This record gives sequence, C-alpha cells and structure tokens, in this order.
Amino acid sequence: MVNYIWAAMAIGGIIYAMINGTMDEVNKAIFKSADDAVVLAISLISVMVFWLGITKIAEAAGLLNGLVKMAKPFIARLFPDIPKDHPAMGYILSNLTANFFGLGNAATPMGIKAMEEMKKLSDSPKASRSMITFLAVNTSSLTLIPTTVLAVRMKYESQSPTEIVSATLLASIISFIGAILIDRIFYEIRRRKERHV
Repeated sequence: MVNYIWAAMAIGGIIYAMINGTMDEVNKAIFKSADDAVVLAISLISVMVFWLGITKIAEAAGLLNGLVKMAKPFIARLFPDIPKDHPAMGYILSNLTANFFGLGNAATPMGIKAMEEMKKLSDSPKASRSMITFLAVNTSSLTLIPTTVLAVRMKYESQSPTEIVSATLLASIISFIGAILIDRIFYEIRRRKERHV
C-alpha cells in the first residue's frame, strides 16, 4: 500500500512539473538527492564500524553477556510462552541488546531468526502471542545510543551531536512501556472474546 502511495506522489509531482514547465528543477533535485543519499550512506559506514567494534569489545569483555543475564528474567516474563532455554530467547535478547546500542542493522538478522524460532513453537498459521509481543517491543526499540541519528548529526556538523541521547532514551523508554501496555491490553481483549465464543 505504501508503495502505491509513494508511486502516486512521484507521478503526481512529475505531471505537475511537466504542466508548469519545471522539469529541469525536478531533474536537478532527483540527481542531487541521489548524490546526497550515496554520500550519507558511505559516511554512515564509519560510524557503524566504530560502534560495531565497541560492541565486539563489550562482548569480549563479557558486558553483553552480563546484560543478557540481567535482562533474562524480565524477558522470560514478557514471553511466557517461550521455554527459558529455547533458542528464540537467545535471539530475542541479542536483538534487544543490539537495538539498545542503536545497531538496528545488526539487530535485524537476529530479529528474523527469533521470529523463525517462535514460528516453530506455534502450531497456528496466525502470529502467536510471543510473535506479536516481539514485534511491538522490537518496533518501539529501547535505545541508549541512537547511532544512526548521531552519525547524521555529525555529518551535518551539529555543534552538539550527542545532546539528543538523553531525550532519545526517555522517548524510547516511554514507547517501550507503551508498546508493552498496548500489547497486554489487546491480548486480554482477545482472550476475553475467545472465552465468550
């Protein structure tokens, strides 16, 4: 659906530019935006490499394992349908830890593996309770270091690129708690409906 909306907006813009005789400006904007996108993507590589390196150091120092152990009781309560020693639990914890350090790209493969493992646990073709909870929690994404945003702010020479860290942490805590509450509310509503059927 989103693809159709984007296509309609692009086609509408081109038709409007053709009618008004501003196709030259549209062409310049297209090529400049493409150029900016490539430069931005390449400049993000250095920041991603830096934080991935920091994460590997933290992993080698046992910091990530410590975080995983600390978070495990909470995650076990959040996903009561998943056995504690099931591989899905490890992927979920790794995904949340990567998101916590702002490594969204590194978190994605672990999120996909977690979904695959949770699907194996479910006998239904529909998304299981754990899969829905994981999607809500993963989307809200509790983040300590917004790596990508920091990289963009540094690229555009912000005077204080790290000033958004505390605001981002607060916003992500609120969104994380909100996602869990909404997930639990809708789960209870669905369960009551199923009892009355």
